[in-house]
Amino acid sequence: MDAGLKGKVVLVTGASGGLGSEMVRALAGEGARVVIHYHSRREAAIALFGELDSTVHAVIGADLTSEDDVARLWREAEQQLEPIEIVIANAAIWPPEDVPIHRMTLEHWDRTVTTNLTSVFLCMREFFRGIEQHTITDPAAVLVGSTAAVFGEAGHADYAAAKGGLVHGFLLSLKNEITRLAAHGRVNALCPGWTVTPLTEGFMDDADVVRRALQTIPLRKVGRPMDVASAALFLASSQLSGHITGQMLMTSGGMEGRVLYEPDEIDPRRV
Repeated sequence: MDAGLKGKVVLVTGASGGLGSEMVRALAGEGARVVIHYHSRREAAIALFGELDSTVHAVIGADLTSEDDVARLWREAEQQLEPIEIVIANAAIWPPEDVPIHRMTLEHWDRTVTTNLTSVFLCMREFFRGIEQHTITDPAAVLVGSTAAVFGEAGHADYAAAKGGLVHGFLLSLKNEITRLAAHGRVNALCPGWTVTPLTEGFMDDADVVRRALQTIPLRKVGRPMDVASAALFLASSQLSGHITGQMLMTSGGMEGRVLYEPDEIDPRRV
């Protein structure tokens, strides 16, 4: 099916990671011109760029918590391609250590919130400025949240709060603001559940961890990057989702945040 993305300039932030790289491949496969953003993983971004037609894509590094860097990212994208028409705000961090709130430092909290929420504010501000300046008629944004935004996550209140703000108040505000700049502009969000990426695949070796996670998922399987990338492509495409805005799509296997199966009903080898 043609997603109507051929020739569209799409920025994927955090494109050097497991989810971001799969999003890039899916978009490029539809003929989009992709801006591959990275922060610290330059080699991975360059390798991904090397998989694609270098004449229609770009790879640009930037610290998304820096106003100047975000502005530069937009300028360079326009210089190398054309104005950005679609943004998939995927870049984020998940601090792996469990830190209950009574032991959490302000520095820890600030780093997570700044990286996962403030950075998206800076990107969306630049994106909306570009919509106004270039009179982009059919812009779209996809904000990548997490099931932690819906169910919370003990030991990760900083992450849950940042993602919760992103896919609730921020999303619902922007979906109204974008139509003041472009009548058919859309903003939606994704909330992936546990998805196997290079950063999380180590957990797959622990049968008890897998079993506990799958007890809460009706489909009793772990997500793969393409599960999230396909949903991102759907929401990015005005041809496929042109009458959808302000919505949060869960790519989590039906997770409910409660135990649905007894331990002996889960086979951690079949995920």
